[in-house]
Order: sequence, then C-alpha cells, then structure tokens
Amino acid sequence: MPNPLIVAITGASGAIYGLRALELLRAAEVETHLILTATARDILEHETGWTASAVEALATVSYAPEAVGAPVASGSFGTRGMLVAPCSIKTLSAVANAYAEDLVGRAADVCLKEGRPVVLMVRETPLHKGHLKLMLEAAEAGAIIFPPVPAFYGKPQTIDDIVTATVGRALARLGIETGAYFRWTGEG
Repeated sequence: MPNPLIVAITGASGAIYGLRALELLRAAEVETHLILTATARDILEHETGWTASAVEALATVSYAPEAVGAPVASGSFGTRGMLVAPCSIKTLSAVANAYAEDLVGRAADVCLKEGRPVVLMVRETPLHKGHLKLMLEAAEAGAIIFPPVPAFYGKPQTIDDIVTATVGRALARLGIETGAYFRWTGEG
C-alpha cells in the first residue's frame, strides 16, 4: 500500500466531506489514519446519521485527538500528507499558529515541517478579516486552503454529486485520483 493519508474530521458543519473522503479512499485502497474530534463526533451523527464508531470503521487506523504520542505525531512516520475535512476555524487557527495542543494540530504541523501537503477544507461563511488572516498565515506555512466550494460545470444533479465531486477534487490535489469528479476538458 502507498504511504498513508491522515484524515481529520473537525468540529465544523460539513462532516459529510470527511465521511465521503474516507469512503473514496477506502474504495481506492488508500491507507487512512483518522483523527475525529469530540465536536466532530456530535456533528457527524446530527448531520449524517452515522455514528462515530461506524465512521472510524472506514479508516485503517483511528486515533483520539488527545493521543499526541500516535505515530502520525512524528515526522519519522511517513505519510502522503493530510486532509482536514471539514476544517473548523479553531483547527485553521491551530495550523496557522503551529499550535499543536492536540493530535490534529500536531499531525498538521508535522506534515508542514516535513514538506507534506496539508489540505484544509475550511468550512465557515461569511468570513471576517480574522478568518482571512488565518487562511493567509496557514497558506504561508504551506497549507493548501481548499474551501468546499462546488463546481457546476460537471452538471451535478444531487447534493451527493456535489459532495463527491468536491471531495474528489480535494483528494486529487493530494495526488490521489479517484475519478470522483468531472475534469474540465474545454468547451467543445
């Protein structure tokens, strides 16, 4: 199996993005290391009807956010990077400020210091100046700011189409091709 991908689901609306990422990654046979925050556990069940244990079962390995001694907390543990889907403003702030209080912040910081991609699907709107500043700081540290903004040139028919295409595009940005989104080939 290729190097694993760290997936974090944090406490913002849009837990379906992390859930769908795990489903697509499992279908693509990508090893996943999941960090599910306490708030994300509540949001998952409320927004999707999925239990935390069912979502954790989709991952190859799952860690509690307080497990700062987990393998993904060390640069010597090779990964292909990290996807935070959705990324709360709290997590964005941790990444922007190299604040490694929990495993999500530590794993992101490790990926950035090792030059590995960290894709942040920041889920908040509207954005105030402080949010925008944090996005800039995180980007300057090397993170990829990837708000889950849908594309419509693929003519999605359902919310599921929109979610799947958005996650497929985020995974493609990490170098993982799932075929889950429409590639623009030009007007013809």
